[in-house]
Amino acid sequence: MLSVIVPTYNEAGSLPPLVDRLAAAMAGREWELVVVDDGSPDGTADLAERLAPARPVRVLRRAGKAGLASAVIAGMKEARGDILVVMDADLSHPPEVVPQLVDAIDAGADLAVGSRYVHGGATMDWPLRRRIVSRVACYMGSALVPVRDATSGFFAVRRRALDGVRLNAIGFKIGLEVIARARADRIVEVPYTFRDRELGASKFGRREVGQYLVQLGQITRDKLLGRLR
Repeated sequence: MLSVIVPTYNEAGSLPPLVDRLAAAMAGREWELVVVDDGSPDGTADLAERLAPARPVRVLRRAGKAGLASAVIAGMKEARGDILVVMDADLSHPPEVVPQLVDAIDAGADLAVGSRYVHGGATMDWPLRRRIVSRVACYMGSALVPVRDATSGFFAVRRRALDGVRLNAIGFKIGLEVIARARADRIVEVPYTFRDRELGASKFGRREVGQYLVQLGQITRDKLLGRLR
C-alpha cells in the first residue's frame, strides 16, 4: 500500500481536482491520501472530509500553521502505507507522475525524487528571477546530497528508510531533509514538469529563505560530525 501525504493551508480550490487526478493515476493500486490541514480558514479540511466517502481520503487536522515540514512529518506518522509519497496540493506537482515515483521504488530504489533539473524535467511559467533563485538554492543543496533537484518537495520513500530517523521540522524543504537523512542506499530522480500554482497564493517568502539557510547549516554540521550516512 502507498500513502500520498499532502499538507494543506487554504487549498479548497485545488483539492477536488487533485483527488480526481490522483484517483485516475492510482487506478489498480491500493492507496490512500492523507491530507494534513493547518486550520485552513477556507474550509479545506471540511471539504476533504466530504470527499472521503467516495475516495480513500483521511484528514489530519492541526490547530494552526505549524509549518509545511512538520505537517509532512505528522502525515508520515499517520500514514498506513509502506511507501510514502509527498506532494503539494496546488497541482504544481502532477499527480500523473506519482505512479512513476512508486514504480522506481518498486524497481529497487529506496527514495525517488521528482526532479525539474534532470533530462526530461522542466519548470513552466516562472520569471527569470525565480528561476535563478531556484537554481542557486539547488546548487547549495546539491553540495550536500546526491541529487540535482535538492529542493524538490515531490518524492516517494520507503517507510523503512525513515525508521529511527529524526527529521528536523524546519521550513519548506522537507525533501532536502529526507534526502539527507533517510537510510537510502539507492536514490533516483524522476523527471517532471513543475507548473506554477493556478489557484491560491504562494506561501514562500523571506522567512522561508532564512529557514532554508538554517537547514543547510544543520545538515552541513551533521555531515561533518558523521551523523549522516
